[in-house]
Amino acid sequence: MATDSHIGVQAGTVHNLNVYERDPRDSPETTFRKGVSFLKGRMPGPARRLINDAMVGYATNEVYFYWLLAMVSRRTRHELTKDETGRLRDRHATMQLRGEDPWREGVRIIDRLLESAGKAEDDIRVVVKDLDALREPQRSLILEHLELYLDGPIEDHLWHRALSQAKADQMAERREDRIWKFFHPLPARPLLREPQPPDTPATCWARAVISAVVLVAATANLGYLILQSGRALLLAAYVLGLAGASVGVRDTARWRHRVVRRRAKDREYRVRRTEIERVVVGHRTKKAPKRKTKVERGNFAKRAEHRINHYFAKYVPPGMDRDQWEAETEGIRRSLRDELTEVYGETRVGVEKVAWLIRHRAGKAATRRRKGTLWSYRRELATPLGTKVRATLGLLTLAGAGGWAAAGIVPVEPLPAIGTILLLLIAGWICARTWLRIVLERRRYAADRAESLSAYRGDLEALARWRARLEDKPDDEEMAAWLDCDRKVLLEEALRHYRLTMSGVIAHAFIEAPARGSERARLRGGPWRYKKYQLLVFLVTEEGVRQFTVTLDFLKGTFHDRQRLNYRFEAVASVSVKQSDDGGRDFQLALVNGNEISVEVNSGVEELQQGERPGAVSEVSLDAAGLPHTLHVLEAIAAEGKKWVDQRELRTGNLSAALDDPE
Repeated sequence: MATDSHIGVQAGTVHNLNVYERDPRDSPETTFRKGVSFLKGRMPGPARRLINDAMVGYATNEVYFYWLLAMVSRRTRHELTKDETGRLRDRHATMQLRGEDPWREGVRIIDRLLESAGKAEDDIRVVVKDLDALREPQRSLILEHLELYLDGPIEDHLWHRALSQAKADQMAERREDRIWKFFHPLPARPLLREPQPPDTPATCWARAVISAVVLVAATANLGYLILQSGRALLLAAYVLGLAGASVGVRDTARWRHRVVRRRAKDREYRVRRTEIERVVVGHRTKKAPKRKTKVERGNFAKRAEHRINHYFAKYVPPGMDRDQWEAETEGIRRSLRDELTEVYGETRVGVEKVAWLIRHRAGKAATRRRKGTLWSYRRELATPLGTKVRATLGLLTLAGAGGWAAAGIVPVEPLPAIGTILLLLIAGWICARTWLRIVLERRRYAADRAESLSAYRGDLEALARWRARLEDKPDDEEMAAWLDCDRKVLLEEALRHYRLTMSGVIAHAFIEAPARGSERARLRGGPWRYKKYQLLVFLVTEEGVRQFTVTLDFLKGTFHDRQRLNYRFEAVASVSVKQSDDGGRDFQLALVNGNEISVEVNSGVEELQQGERPGAVSEVSLDAAGLPHTLHVLEAIAAEGKKWVDQRELRTGNLSAALDDPE
């Protein structure tokens, strides 16, 4: 039965830093520094190329130190090419050391360690003592990068020191508090949501202006007729009616604005009946299918909705049931989704870059619910009693006093009065409707604008807090260092389980693959780093291969789901790396009994940024995952079997002679 470890990986975050990008115009020193960054990122392949190129025009004790490390890092003697073996053999002629500094002392220690490989216990004590006395960072760098290259008694000495260092550094530099920040993209600046402009067509303005002119003319003519009649009471009633109209219309508009806006908010934040029933009944019910709007159909909207639901489920007010909270905030979440889609949906800003904003809004909603102000708009938009009283009294005054004045002038001037009153009523009706629409739209726009500005200011404050929190985000070198510590701790666990020593293991190898569905991030030009890894350790012993597989929670530095598999050399049928059309790489180890171990080391989804070369990200990711060394070991076993083990001493002796013999 095949063991299938294929995994799906989520879209990742790419940090726009140029630590790993090479420019042909770079100076030799800049090229060297980028090579060092690759080496510290556990990618010795590109590090060797860059440092070799830099040595042509830039040679210092530090350069020679890193050159030696890059030559031997993450590989055994058998993996060196003939040319590289010759360069190491002639290293004293290549390196022109100058002066005395910690880098030169580091070069001397590396040189002595290379010469001590395979020597007896007594012969290596002095160099080990000098290594212990070496300063940092030279000492730690040597322990990190000579792990595979050395063998014999010196290997055990270095391994114990490297393991002690790894255990001390595994959770150092506040790893658990900082590592999650690497997977967060640079937060996007919030955008101001522009409200819908007032909906007042030209025809509406035309009706409003014409009706207003006619209304003023008719009102003036009615006043002229009353004034001409000489009746003081009618004139007083006329003036009182005008005053009542002024107050009544003004406060009626205010009243209507509050009612309309409150209803609009209720519609925006309404909770569907099915949701209310689900909470009241106390169990989950199958939701009826709903017709999706254009906003809901967009990919951005779907991803935003997923994030919104995640954070609202995360920030539940204390003492409140999650189902009740989800039901109560259904309208708020829907409104937030539509807002984000409207503002960011047509931009190049991804949902991950506004996740901080979603988190801020979700937390703010939970806080308001806890304080009892989540639905405060209903109280704020409630019409004050004074406004209602003034509007009612004003309109009653207009109807009573104005109507009495109009009715009183009809007997005096029948035809002119009736015509004026009819014109006044018609124009007044049209004028009231059109101007009320215009006023409500302008007030709606002003309120929306004020609300949008208030939210924008709050978002800016939240952005400042979030950026301050991300200031100590770890760099890629720290991520690689933590992962290397995890590898060493896991290797020690495997050795302890199988009761092996480092020198008792013929060879060991790792594969670092992303766990299923793990989030990922990388620096521009660098390898992918994952929140969760599937780590495979292969220990080659005299009896066969010991395989140790775990899931690493990289955020916490803990191992889970341990699996062990043992097989003889003859049981290995084939080892290969299968490359799919999209660039994905699958490591495949087939056993003669039909079992197959298949691990997707690289998904092939590079998500290249502008200027990045296709395939470059896959190359450095595979190098960082340790695949070249693992393939070298397992392919040799698949090809030669036990014979490869039997001849290891002969090969090692020949390589040592090649390194020592100038001929």
